[in-house]
Amino acid sequence: MARTRAQLVRRGVIWAFGALCTMGIIVLAARGVTTLPGVPDVLRRFPGEYESPWHPEPGFPAWARWSHYLNFFFMVLIVRTGLQVRHQQKPPAFFTPKRGGKKISIYLWLHTSIDVLWLLNGVIFVVLLFVSGHWARIVPTSWEVFPNALSAMLQYLTLEWPTENGWVNYNSLQQLMYFTVVFVAAPLAAISGVRMSEWWPKDADRLNAMYPAPIARAIHFPVMLFFTVFVVVHVTLVLATGALRNLNHMFAGTDAVNWIGFLWFAGGLLVAAAATWAARPLILAPIASAFGRVSER
Repeated sequence: MARTRAQLVRRGVIWAFGALCTMGIIVLAARGVTTLPGVPDVLRRFPGEYESPWHPEPGFPAWARWSHYLNFFFMVLIVRTGLQVRHQQKPPAFFTPKRGGKKISIYLWLHTSIDVLWLLNGVIFVVLLFVSGHWARIVPTSWEVFPNALSAMLQYLTLEWPTENGWVNYNSLQQLMYFTVVFVAAPLAAISGVRMSEWWPKDADRLNAMYPAPIARAIHFPVMLFFTVFVVVHVTLVLATGALRNLNHMFAGTDAVNWIGFLWFAGGLLVAAAATWAARPLILAPIASAFGRVSER
């Protein structure tokens, strides 16, 4: 056991060193690109954001802040339970609905239940996004979004952050990424997840032939990886580009620079960590019993 732990530590050190070297090479290469003829002029023409004809009210309303946190909370549990379902050999417990139906593992029951809550949160967010006019924050309104997004990406890679004011608007790269998350990745996760769920009609031969389960599985796992990478990069940049102000935006609803947003953020992380730890049969069984029958086989 000690040797295995030592091997893991050594492997972790090697991977960390390799990652640092790779990041250093990328930064140096990006800075080299900015010195090429014509590139500085392009960066001045496309600084990383464009003027939108739509100007939503500055700031983040309470519904956006709560939806943002719940989205993170549910995604953490979805990834956790999804990996449990994917790698489980023998489920520790099973769940059978009260109204009858196929017996499934308790991890699959939790994964599906959280999926429903995540989708409900997403639908509410999208509705309020368009009702409030805040859709203009994440929906591109000009083709200039693409060259500006490339400019912002290059600036991020040089570690010289593009000029931005998230309280008023996002830069073009942020806008494209948030648009992709809300209107592309989330629907893909939903339609592939439904195809793999127990709710899908098994006897609909024509429908199953049009949308085979292997295609859904080929979509679902890469989408989960995309969400995981997005969350890691997103949180990293939030902390690196002005942590206190950025956290105040989405957790305290203010443009001030103080520790209130950070405290809310830290509390939210603790809640998510506690929920992840609690995702085990001993704690899940009493909750699942309210919706059906829990058994060991």
